[in-house]
Amino acid sequence: MVLAAVPAKRALAGSAGLGLGGFGAPRRGAYEWGVRSTRKPEPPLDRVYEIPGLEPITYAGKMHFMPGLARPVFPPWDRGWNHPRFHRSPPIEEHSLYKDQTCYIFHQRCRLLEGVKQALWLTKTKLVEGLPEKVLSLADDPRNHIENQDKRVLNIISHARLWHSTEDIPKRETYCPVIMDSLIQLCKSQIVKHPSLARRICAQNYSLATTWNRESVLLQVRGSSGTRLNAKDPLPPIASREEVEATNNHVLETFYPVSPTIDLQQCNVYDVKNDTGFCEGYPYPYPHTLYFLERANIRPQRFHPDQLRAKMILFAFGNALAQARLLYGNTTKVLEQPIVVQSVGTDGRVFQFLVLQLNTTDLVSDEGVKNLVWVDSDQLLYQHFWCRPVIKKKVVVEPVGPIGFQPETFRKFLALYLHGAV
Repeated sequence: MVLAAVPAKRALAGSAGLGLGGFGAPRRGAYEWGVRSTRKPEPPLDRVYEIPGLEPITYAGKMHFMPGLARPVFPPWDRGWNHPRFHRSPPIEEHSLYKDQTCYIFHQRCRLLEGVKQALWLTKTKLVEGLPEKVLSLADDPRNHIENQDKRVLNIISHARLWHSTEDIPKRETYCPVIMDSLIQLCKSQIVKHPSLARRICAQNYSLATTWNRESVLLQVRGSSGTRLNAKDPLPPIASREEVEATNNHVLETFYPVSPTIDLQQCNVYDVKNDTGFCEGYPYPYPHTLYFLERANIRPQRFHPDQLRAKMILFAFGNALAQARLLYGNTTKVLEQPIVVQSVGTDGRVFQFLVLQLNTTDLVSDEGVKNLVWVDSDQLLYQHFWCRPVIKKKVVVEPVGPIGFQPETFRKFLALYLHGAV
């Protein structure tokens, strides 16, 4: 037995050279055992050390790698043309549009932490709850209603949520734009009754840029805001001259210690310009209504209702300010003819309505005339939509279709569309 055990011990001892450890156990490094090694990594052998007064000996003249010689450093190769894959942008300080003053930019995906309260401060605007009486009177007038209006709206909801897609339960990114486009088309059917509606057109994916100063901060609204309804004639002012002058006494609400520019993109490479997104001579130059969609399927990517309303305020303000600069120049003053821009936002079920009146372009200080905005928040078009019937004990409790339909929401939608044409 002793003689038989000796070869076995030799075999185990010889297994150490095979990476099995002294007794057949596998070898493991420090990182594999979870212990951080304190040994510094050795520098690469071909590293070029810059020693003043000495020139490193490289293998550039040999035209191939040679151990013991340093790696040569060649100047960057100039192709003579710009390759998009290997393009290297110059330092930001060498850019032609670089400026020392930081600009705070609001774009499509910015979410304001304080929501509407922050948007009111940035745009020097006073908030009025509810839609103006002029717009509500259009919604309440039976002469402005569409024939079989409620039934056609219900068909639009069922078409978007059930019939348009082959999925059992369509996602928000699918049915949200279908509902918005179908409602706009339903409003367009009133051209026969109101011929002035033919003087409008919808534009998509236009690019807006407008800049203004607020106290010591340079602000800019830039980017596309979705669908915009343009008109040949501007919207009439909502508030009278006396109501505009009464905004002198309004005090803008602050949200200290939160910075007014929180969540805005800081940029030093920008162009100070005011661009409505349309060429000069465009036959439909005046902004009428902006339509915003919140169609993100993933909940963390969605805008909260307050953030969506803040986004609507800033883009409506940006369109109005760009139009004012185009009409009256860059001088800051109280406008003789205020500019009115409307906005509608939805996630396919809840609607936000907004009317903004730009009264002044003097936005630096909190003193003087303020702009006005009317907001009607969280208006349900329907409570819920059943894509499948609810069956309990072999009895259909809830059939397929919308429940909790509220026709007043579409009446407001139609009133905003008819505003300026009736």
